[in-house]
Amino acid sequence: MPEEQGFQMNGDENAEQNQPQDAPPPRQPVFLLPMPVTVLCGLLVAIEALRAFILNRAGDLELLSWLAFFPYRLVEPTAVDGGWIPTLWTPFTHAFLHAGWEHLLLNVAWLAIFGAPVTSRYGGTRMVVLFLVGAAVGAIAFAATTLPQPQVLIGASGGIAALTGAAVRFIFQPPVLIADPQSGEPVSVGRRLATIPEVLLSPRARFFSLVWIVLNGIVPLLPALTGMDVQIAWQAHLGGFFAGFFLVPLLERRG
Repeated sequence: MPEEQGFQMNGDENAEQNQPQDAPPPRQPVFLLPMPVTVLCGLLVAIEALRAFILNRAGDLELLSWLAFFPYRLVEPTAVDGGWIPTLWTPFTHAFLHAGWEHLLLNVAWLAIFGAPVTSRYGGTRMVVLFLVGAAVGAIAFAATTLPQPQVLIGASGGIAALTGAAVRFIFQPPVLIADPQSGEPVSVGRRLATIPEVLLSPRARFFSLVWIVLNGIVPLLPALTGMDVQIAWQAHLGGFFAGFFLVPLLERRG
């Protein structure tokens, strides 16, 4: 849209402004999510589409062997193609693979909900860094609780859990208000990052955190209680959540 420009007239005539006629309304964004969150969600969907519609069975297994997280490589490096070397990157890359569309769509929805506030507060780069750190911490927790059994970890849950743990530290806090220098009206300038005691004292933040921890903590008990074999990487969920919860102050801008 062209800018409005003022023209000074000669003599005592008043200044007039060049007002554009029939200017089109400003375009609205197609997606209301921050662009980094939209791109990350799109990447997850594209990878799942590649596996579902382009790769054959052999190609998909090859992709899994190089990108999924197999902690058993550390016990028996020859058990999986590539030996132990893929353990250098698979704690991160496993987050971009999923066990079907239902698994993917659930994670994409959760990523949209909690990735958006973290991105709005810290920017896309820091959001992605926290996502990858949460994925790695979740992978470490998974390895620590499954070895020496040969199990595989895929899914973005650990990284998304880190974004969730980070968001808990500020989304439930009251907005910080300052007086507008011109009108004097109160204006919100965001929300303060809560300390751990403040999270525990906040009814909503405390309730959400406890529900998250309890629901994931009881997953390993479900087979004994219900007889169901639940394939949920609860270790990655808890590891990622605590990583985001405790590391988020490092993302805060000083000053």
